[in-house]
Amino acid sequence: MEFFEFLRDPVTYIAEWLSSILIGWGVAPEWVTFILFSIGAAILGTVALLLTLLLIWAERKIIGRMQDRFGPNRVGPWGIFQSVADMVKIFIKEHIIPDGVDPIPFHLAPIIVVSSVLLVWSVIPFSESLMGSNLNVAVLFILAVGGVGEIGIMMAGWGSNNKYALLSAFRASAQMISYEVPMAITLLIPVMLSGSMAMGDIVKAQTVPYFFIMPLAAIIFFVASIAENGRAPFDLAEAESELVAGFNTEYSGLKFGMFYVADFLRAFTSALIFASIFLGGWQGPGAEAFPILGGFYLVLKSLIVWFAGVWIRGTLPRFRIDQMMDINWKFLTPLSLVLLLILVFVQKLLMNTMPFIQMSVMLGINLILMFIAYRTLSHEAGKLSVEEIGSRSRPLAKPDNVFIQSSNGG
Repeated sequence: MEFFEFLRDPVTYIAEWLSSILIGWGVAPEWVTFILFSIGAAILGTVALLLTLLLIWAERKIIGRMQDRFGPNRVGPWGIFQSVADMVKIFIKEHIIPDGVDPIPFHLAPIIVVSSVLLVWSVIPFSESLMGSNLNVAVLFILAVGGVGEIGIMMAGWGSNNKYALLSAFRASAQMISYEVPMAITLLIPVMLSGSMAMGDIVKAQTVPYFFIMPLAAIIFFVASIAENGRAPFDLAEAESELVAGFNTEYSGLKFGMFYVADFLRAFTSALIFASIFLGGWQGPGAEAFPILGGFYLVLKSLIVWFAGVWIRGTLPRFRIDQMMDINWKFLTPLSLVLLLILVFVQKLLMNTMPFIQMSVMLGINLILMFIAYRTLSHEAGKLSVEEIGSRSRPLAKPDNVFIQSSNGG
Protein backbone atom coordinates (compact mmCIF):
# COMPACT_ATOMS: atom_id res chain seq x y z
CA MET A 1 0.00 0.00 0.00
CA GLU A 2 2.84 2.40 0.84
CA PHE A 3 4.48 1.71 -2.51
CA PHE A 4 1.17 2.48 -4.25
CA GLU A 5 0.93 5.79 -2.36
CA PHE A 6 4.48 6.59 -3.41
CA LEU A 7 3.69 5.97 -7.07
CA ARG A 8 0.45 7.95 -6.83
CA ASP A 9 2.09 11.09 -5.41
CA PRO A 10 5.84 10.64 -4.83
CA VAL A 11 6.58 14.26 -3.89
CA THR A 12 3.96 14.41 -1.12
CA TYR A 13 4.99 10.97 0.14
CA ILE A 14 8.67 11.97 0.41
CA ALA A 15 7.76 15.32 2.03
CA GLU A 16 5.65 13.60 4.70
CA TRP A 17 8.41 11.04 5.29
CA LEU A 18 11.05 13.77 5.77
CA SER A 19 8.67 15.75 7.99
CA SER A 20 8.10 12.76 10.27
CA ILE A 21 11.87 12.18 10.57
CA LEU A 22 12.60 15.83 11.42
CA ILE A 23 9.77 15.99 13.97
CA GLY A 24 11.07 12.74 15.49
CA TRP A 25 14.45 14.46 15.93
CA GLY A 26 12.75 17.20 17.91
CA VAL A 27 12.82 19.91 15.25
CA ALA A 28 10.17 22.60 15.72
CA PRO A 29 7.27 22.46 13.21
CA GLU A 30 8.04 25.93 11.80
CA TRP A 31 11.64 24.88 11.15
CA VAL A 32 10.42 21.67 9.52
CA THR A 33 8.34 23.75 7.10
CA PHE A 34 11.30 26.03 6.41
CA ILE A 35 13.65 23.09 5.75
CA LEU A 36 11.17 21.34 3.44
CA PHE A 37 10.54 24.50 1.45
CA SER A 38 14.29 25.13 1.19
CA ILE A 39 14.91 21.60 -0.09
CA GLY A 40 12.04 21.92 -2.56
CA ALA A 41 13.32 25.25 -3.85
CA ALA A 42 16.82 23.84 -4.30
CA ILE A 43 15.54 20.78 -6.17
CA LEU A 44 13.20 22.85 -8.35
CA GLY A 45 15.96 25.32 -9.26
CA THR A 46 18.40 22.52 -10.05
CA VAL A 47 15.88 20.68 -12.21
CA ALA A 48 15.03 23.88 -14.09
CA LEU A 49 18.68 24.68 -14.81
CA LEU A 50 19.47 21.11 -15.87
CA LEU A 51 16.37 21.08 -18.04
CA THR A 52 17.88 24.01 -19.92
CA LEU A 53 20.64 21.75 -21.24
CA LEU A 54 18.03 19.49 -22.83
CA LEU A 55 16.01 22.44 -24.14
CA ILE A 56 19.05 23.98 -25.82
CA TRP A 57 19.91 20.71 -27.56
CA ALA A 58 16.28 20.10 -28.59
CA GLU A 59 15.82 23.62 -29.93
CA ARG A 60 19.02 23.52 -31.96
CA LYS A 61 18.08 20.10 -33.31
CA ILE A 62 14.52 21.09 -34.22
CA ILE A 63 15.49 24.37 -35.89
CA GLY A 64 18.28 22.56 -37.75
CA ARG A 65 15.78 20.14 -39.24
CA MET A 66 13.43 22.98 -40.14
CA GLN A 67 16.24 24.79 -41.96
CA ASP A 68 17.53 21.67 -43.73
CA ARG A 69 20.50 21.24 -41.38
CA PHE A 70 21.54 18.45 -39.04
CA GLY A 71 22.01 20.49 -35.88
CA PRO A 72 24.28 19.06 -33.14
CA ASN A 73 25.37 15.57 -34.22
CA ARG A 74 28.96 15.03 -33.05
CA VAL A 75 29.10 14.88 -29.23
CA GLY A 76 27.25 11.78 -28.06
CA PRO A 77 24.37 9.98 -29.80
CA TRP A 78 22.38 12.49 -31.90
CA GLY A 79 24.63 15.19 -30.45
CA ILE A 80 22.75 15.05 -27.13
CA PHE A 81 25.87 15.86 -25.06
CA GLN A 82 26.72 18.99 -27.06
CA SER A 83 25.07 21.20 -24.43
CA VAL A 84 27.12 19.48 -21.70
CA ALA A 85 30.31 20.21 -23.64
CA ASP A 86 29.24 23.84 -24.06
CA MET A 87 28.52 24.09 -20.33
CA VAL A 88 31.96 22.75 -19.43
CA LYS A 89 33.56 25.18 -21.88
CA ILE A 90 31.68 28.13 -20.36
CA PHE A 91 32.70 27.11 -16.83
CA ILE A 92 36.40 27.08 -17.68
CA LYS A 93 36.49 30.19 -19.88
CA GLU A 94 38.20 33.29 -18.56
CA HIS A 95 36.12 36.02 -16.92
CA ILE A 96 37.09 39.20 -18.75
CA ILE A 97 36.11 42.40 -16.96
CA PRO A 98 36.56 45.53 -19.12
CA ASP A 99 38.05 48.70 -17.69
CA GLY A 100 35.65 51.25 -16.27
CA VAL A 101 32.71 48.94 -15.54
CA ASP A 102 30.44 49.64 -12.60
CA PRO A 103 31.16 46.44 -10.66
CA ILE A 104 27.94 46.13 -8.64
CA PRO A 105 25.38 46.23 -11.50
CA PHE A 106 27.80 44.49 -13.87
CA HIS A 107 28.17 41.41 -11.65
CA LEU A 108 24.60 41.37 -10.30
CA ALA A 109 22.85 41.62 -13.69
CA PRO A 110 23.19 37.96 -14.83
CA ILE A 111 22.15 36.71 -11.39
CA ILE A 112 19.04 38.90 -11.39
CA VAL A 113 18.05 37.85 -14.92
CA VAL A 114 18.25 34.12 -14.09
CA SER A 115 16.57 34.58 -10.71
CA SER A 116 13.64 36.44 -12.29
CA VAL A 117 12.94 33.37 -14.43
CA LEU A 118 13.30 30.84 -11.62
CA LEU A 119 11.03 32.83 -9.30
CA VAL A 120 8.09 32.26 -11.66
CA TRP A 121 8.36 28.51 -11.07
CA SER A 122 7.49 29.04 -7.40
CA VAL A 123 3.84 29.84 -8.24
CA ILE A 124 3.27 27.27 -11.01
CA PRO A 125 0.92 24.44 -9.90
CA PHE A 126 2.60 21.29 -11.24
CA SER A 127 -0.14 19.04 -9.87
CA GLU A 128 -3.01 19.23 -7.43
CA SER A 129 -0.63 18.68 -4.50
CA LEU A 130 2.66 20.03 -5.87
CA MET A 131 3.04 23.78 -5.81
CA GLY A 132 5.64 26.08 -4.37
CA SER A 133 3.26 28.74 -3.08
CA ASN A 134 -0.40 29.29 -3.86
CA LEU A 135 -0.22 33.08 -3.75
CA ASN A 136 -3.56 34.81 -3.99
CA VAL A 137 -1.87 37.41 -6.24
CA ALA A 138 0.17 34.97 -8.34
CA VAL A 139 -0.70 36.64 -11.67
CA LEU A 140 0.48 39.99 -10.33
CA PHE A 141 3.60 38.26 -8.98
CA ILE A 142 4.43 36.88 -12.45
CA LEU A 143 4.18 40.36 -14.00
CA ALA A 144 6.27 41.88 -11.20
CA VAL A 145 8.99 39.25 -11.55
CA GLY A 146 9.11 39.96 -15.28
CA GLY A 147 9.90 43.57 -14.40
CA VAL A 148 12.80 42.38 -12.27
CA GLY A 149 14.30 40.74 -15.37
CA GLU A 150 14.07 44.06 -17.21
CA ILE A 151 15.97 45.72 -14.37
CA GLY A 152 18.71 43.09 -14.77
CA ILE A 153 19.01 43.86 -18.48
CA MET A 154 19.26 47.59 -17.78
CA MET A 155 21.92 46.92 -15.14
CA ALA A 156 23.89 44.85 -17.65
CA GLY A 157 23.87 47.64 -20.22
CA TRP A 158 24.54 50.41 -17.72
CA GLY A 159 27.28 48.62 -15.81
CA SER A 160 29.21 47.55 -18.93
CA ASN A 161 30.57 51.05 -19.67
CA ASN A 162 29.77 50.44 -23.33
CA LYS A 163 27.53 52.74 -25.33
CA TYR A 164 26.39 49.96 -27.66
CA ALA A 165 25.46 47.69 -24.76
CA LEU A 166 23.58 50.57 -23.12
CA LEU A 167 21.63 51.39 -26.29
CA SER A 168 20.79 47.72 -26.72
CA ALA A 169 19.59 47.57 -23.11
CA PHE A 170 17.33 50.56 -23.79
CA ARG A 171 15.94 48.84 -26.86
CA ALA A 172 15.42 45.55 -25.03
CA SER A 173 13.70 47.26 -22.09
CA ALA A 174 11.45 49.27 -24.40
CA GLN A 175 10.45 46.06 -26.16
CA MET A 176 9.80 44.11 -22.95
CA ILE A 177 7.85 46.92 -21.27
CA SER A 178 5.78 47.55 -24.42
CA TYR A 179 4.70 43.95 -24.87
CA GLU A 180 3.91 43.54 -21.19
CA VAL A 181 0.91 45.84 -21.76
CA PRO A 182 -1.15 43.45 -23.97
CA MET A 183 0.14 40.54 -21.90
CA ALA A 184 -1.15 42.09 -18.67
CA ILE A 185 -4.49 42.96 -20.30
CA THR A 186 -5.04 39.41 -21.57
CA LEU A 187 -4.05 38.01 -18.17
CA LEU A 188 -7.01 39.90 -16.70
CA ILE A 189 -9.37 37.77 -18.79
CA PRO A 190 -8.70 34.40 -17.07
CA VAL A 191 -8.62 36.26 -13.76
CA MET A 192 -12.15 37.55 -14.42
CA LEU A 193 -13.40 34.18 -15.67
CA SER A 194 -12.06 32.32 -12.62
CA GLY A 195 -12.66 35.07 -10.06
CA SER A 196 -9.15 34.67 -8.62
CA MET A 197 -5.55 35.74 -9.22
CA ALA A 198 -4.15 32.53 -7.70
CA MET A 199 -2.71 30.15 -10.29
CA GLY A 200 -4.10 27.11 -8.50
CA ASP A 201 -7.63 28.54 -8.56
CA ILE A 202 -7.33 29.52 -12.23
CA VAL A 203 -6.31 25.98 -13.16
CA LYS A 204 -9.13 24.38 -11.14
CA ALA A 205 -11.70 26.76 -12.63
CA GLN A 206 -11.00 25.50 -16.16
CA THR A 207 -13.62 22.82 -16.59
CA VAL A 208 -13.15 23.79 -20.24
CA PRO A 209 -9.68 25.19 -21.04
CA TYR A 210 -9.87 28.94 -21.59
CA PHE A 211 -8.10 28.50 -24.92
CA PHE A 212 -11.33 27.07 -26.33
CA ILE A 213 -13.42 29.88 -24.84
CA MET A 214 -11.14 32.87 -25.44
CA PRO A 215 -8.78 31.79 -28.26
CA LEU A 216 -8.01 35.38 -29.28
CA ALA A 217 -6.83 36.24 -25.76
CA ALA A 218 -4.62 33.14 -25.77
CA ILE A 219 -3.09 34.06 -29.14
CA ILE A 220 -2.41 37.65 -28.03
CA PHE A 221 -0.78 36.39 -24.84
CA PHE A 222 1.31 33.88 -26.80
CA VAL A 223 2.59 36.49 -29.27
CA ALA A 224 3.23 39.02 -26.51
CA SER A 225 5.16 36.43 -24.46
CA ILE A 226 7.42 35.66 -27.44
CA ALA A 227 8.13 39.37 -27.91
CA GLU A 228 8.57 39.99 -24.19
CA ASN A 229 11.10 37.16 -24.06
CA GLY A 230 13.01 38.66 -26.98
CA ARG A 231 12.69 35.56 -29.16
CA ALA A 232 12.60 35.56 -32.97
CA PRO A 233 10.98 37.17 -34.86
CA PHE A 234 11.12 39.78 -32.08
CA ASP A 235 14.78 39.24 -31.14
CA LEU A 236 15.84 42.85 -31.75
CA ALA A 237 17.68 42.92 -28.40
CA GLU A 238 20.18 40.27 -29.51
CA ALA A 239 19.88 40.14 -33.28
CA GLU A 240 22.71 37.76 -34.14
CA SER A 241 23.09 39.01 -37.71
CA GLU A 242 23.06 42.68 -36.69
CA LEU A 243 24.70 43.05 -33.27
CA VAL A 244 27.71 41.55 -31.53
CA ALA A 245 25.61 40.38 -28.60
CA GLY A 246 23.36 43.25 -27.55
CA PHE A 247 23.25 44.28 -23.89
CA ASN A 248 25.62 41.44 -22.88
CA THR A 249 28.40 42.43 -25.29
CA GLU A 250 30.99 42.83 -22.53
CA TYR A 251 30.19 39.57 -20.74
CA SER A 252 32.17 36.36 -21.08
CA GLY A 253 32.50 32.99 -19.43
CA LEU A 254 29.93 31.97 -16.85
CA LYS A 255 28.26 35.38 -16.72
CA PHE A 256 27.48 35.21 -20.45
CA GLY A 257 26.32 31.63 -19.92
CA MET A 258 23.79 32.81 -17.33
CA PHE A 259 22.20 35.18 -19.86
CA TYR A 260 22.17 32.31 -22.34
CA VAL A 261 20.48 29.98 -19.86
CA ALA A 262 17.90 32.63 -18.92
CA ASP A 263 16.97 33.09 -22.59
CA PHE A 264 16.19 29.41 -23.20
CA LEU A 265 14.64 28.80 -19.78
CA ARG A 266 12.39 31.85 -20.11
CA ALA A 267 10.90 30.39 -23.29
CA PHE A 268 9.85 27.18 -21.51
CA THR A 269 8.66 29.12 -18.46
CA SER A 270 6.35 31.16 -20.68
CA ALA A 271 5.02 27.87 -22.06
CA LEU A 272 4.35 26.70 -18.49
CA ILE A 273 2.40 29.89 -17.75
CA PHE A 274 0.41 29.58 -20.98
CA ALA A 275 -0.41 25.93 -20.30
CA SER A 276 -1.52 26.74 -16.75
CA ILE A 277 -3.68 29.74 -17.65
CA PHE A 278 -5.18 28.75 -21.01
CA LEU A 279 -4.84 24.95 -21.32
CA GLY A 280 -6.00 23.76 -17.92
CA GLY A 281 -2.54 23.22 -16.42
CA TRP A 282 -2.24 19.85 -14.71
CA GLN A 283 -5.87 18.89 -15.32
CA GLY A 284 -6.51 15.72 -17.29
CA PRO A 285 -7.92 12.19 -16.98
CA GLY A 286 -7.00 10.73 -13.59
CA ALA A 287 -4.97 13.77 -12.49
CA GLU A 288 -6.88 14.23 -9.24
CA ALA A 289 -6.64 10.56 -8.22
CA PHE A 290 -3.00 10.28 -9.34
CA PRO A 291 -1.27 13.68 -8.92
CA ILE A 292 1.84 12.43 -10.71
CA LEU A 293 -0.27 12.34 -13.90
CA GLY A 294 -0.96 16.06 -13.42
CA GLY A 295 2.72 16.83 -13.73
CA PHE A 296 2.89 14.74 -16.88
CA TYR A 297 -0.10 16.57 -18.42
CA LEU A 298 1.37 19.98 -17.59
CA VAL A 299 4.76 19.15 -19.10
CA LEU A 300 3.11 17.69 -22.21
CA LYS A 301 0.96 20.80 -22.77
CA SER A 302 3.95 23.06 -22.09
CA LEU A 303 6.11 21.20 -24.60
CA ILE A 304 3.44 21.67 -27.28
CA VAL A 305 3.36 25.43 -26.63
CA TRP A 306 7.18 25.57 -26.45
CA PHE A 307 7.45 23.71 -29.78
CA ALA A 308 5.12 26.28 -31.38
CA GLY A 309 7.47 29.03 -30.22
CA VAL A 310 10.50 27.18 -31.58
CA TRP A 311 8.66 26.64 -34.87
CA ILE A 312 8.04 30.37 -35.18
CA ARG A 313 11.65 31.15 -34.27
CA GLY A 314 13.02 28.79 -36.89
CA THR A 315 10.81 29.87 -39.79
CA LEU A 316 9.89 33.57 -39.61
CA PRO A 317 12.24 36.45 -40.49
CA ARG A 318 12.99 39.19 -37.99
CA PHE A 319 10.82 42.31 -37.78
CA ARG A 320 12.24 45.80 -37.97
CA ILE A 321 12.11 47.82 -34.76
CA ASP A 322 9.35 50.09 -36.13
CA GLN A 323 7.32 47.09 -37.29
CA MET A 324 7.68 45.45 -33.89
CA MET A 325 6.42 48.55 -32.07
CA ASP A 326 3.59 49.05 -34.57
CA ILE A 327 2.39 45.47 -34.01
CA ASN A 328 2.20 46.14 -30.28
CA TRP A 329 0.81 49.66 -29.97
CA LYS A 330 -1.33 49.77 -33.13
CA PHE A 331 -2.69 46.23 -33.13
CA LEU A 332 -2.20 43.96 -30.10
CA THR A 333 -2.85 46.53 -27.38
CA PRO A 334 -6.06 48.02 -28.90
CA LEU A 335 -7.30 44.53 -29.75
CA SER A 336 -6.71 43.24 -26.23
CA LEU A 337 -8.47 46.30 -24.75
CA VAL A 338 -11.50 45.79 -27.00
CA LEU A 339 -11.61 42.10 -26.08
CA LEU A 340 -11.43 42.89 -22.36
CA LEU A 341 -14.20 45.51 -22.53
CA ILE A 342 -16.47 43.19 -24.49
CA LEU A 343 -15.83 40.39 -22.00
CA VAL A 344 -16.79 42.65 -19.10
CA PHE A 345 -20.00 43.65 -20.87
CA VAL A 346 -20.94 40.09 -21.85
CA GLN A 347 -20.13 38.68 -18.42
CA LYS A 348 -22.37 41.27 -16.77
CA LEU A 349 -25.14 40.86 -19.34
CA LEU A 350 -25.21 37.04 -19.15
CA MET A 351 -24.58 36.76 -15.44
CA ASN A 352 -27.69 34.67 -14.70
CA THR A 353 -27.59 32.45 -17.78
CA MET A 354 -26.24 28.92 -18.15
CA PRO A 355 -22.43 28.54 -18.33
CA PHE A 356 -22.73 26.87 -21.74
CA ILE A 357 -24.46 29.95 -23.15
CA GLN A 358 -21.83 32.24 -21.68
CA MET A 359 -19.01 30.16 -23.15
CA SER A 360 -20.70 30.00 -26.57
CA VAL A 361 -21.23 33.76 -26.70
CA MET A 362 -17.63 34.46 -25.64
CA LEU A 363 -16.29 32.03 -28.22
CA GLY A 364 -18.44 33.61 -30.93
CA ILE A 365 -17.23 37.09 -30.03
CA ASN A 366 -13.61 35.88 -30.12
CA LEU A 367 -14.08 34.35 -33.56
CA ILE A 368 -15.71 37.54 -34.89
CA LEU A 369 -12.87 39.69 -33.54
CA MET A 370 -10.32 37.28 -34.99
CA PHE A 371 -11.97 37.59 -38.42
CA ILE A 372 -12.02 41.40 -38.18
CA ALA A 373 -8.37 41.43 -37.11
CA TYR A 374 -7.42 39.14 -39.99
CA ARG A 375 -9.23 41.32 -42.53
CA THR A 376 -7.60 44.42 -41.10
CA LEU A 377 -4.13 42.91 -41.34
CA SER A 378 -4.80 41.71 -44.89
CA HIS A 379 -5.96 45.20 -45.89
CA GLU A 380 -2.90 46.86 -44.35
CA ALA A 381 -0.60 44.31 -45.96
CA GLY A 382 -2.13 45.12 -49.34
CA LYS A 383 -1.17 48.77 -48.90
CA LEU A 384 2.47 47.77 -48.43
CA SER A 385 2.74 45.88 -51.72
CA VAL A 386 5.39 47.41 -53.96
CA GLU A 387 4.84 47.64 -57.70
CA GLU A 388 7.33 45.50 -59.56
CA ILE A 389 9.60 47.40 -61.91
CA GLY A 390 10.76 45.81 -65.13
CA SER A 391 9.88 42.48 -66.62
CA ARG A 392 10.28 38.96 -65.33
CA SER A 393 11.26 37.70 -68.78
CA ARG A 394 14.97 37.03 -69.11
CA PRO A 395 17.11 36.65 -72.29
CA LEU A 396 17.85 33.02 -73.04
CA ALA A 397 21.10 31.64 -74.37
CA LYS A 398 20.44 30.02 -77.77
CA PRO A 399 22.83 27.60 -79.58
CA ASP A 400 22.86 29.53 -82.84
CA ASN A 401 26.29 31.15 -82.72
CA VAL A 402 29.10 30.74 -85.21
CA PHE A 403 30.84 27.99 -83.27
CA ILE A 404 27.94 25.54 -83.61
CA GLN A 405 27.16 24.02 -86.99
CA SER A 406 23.62 23.99 -88.27
CA SER A 407 21.69 20.78 -88.74
CA ASN A 408 22.39 20.72 -92.53
CA GLY A 409 26.14 20.78 -91.97
CA GLY A 410 26.61 24.39 -93.06
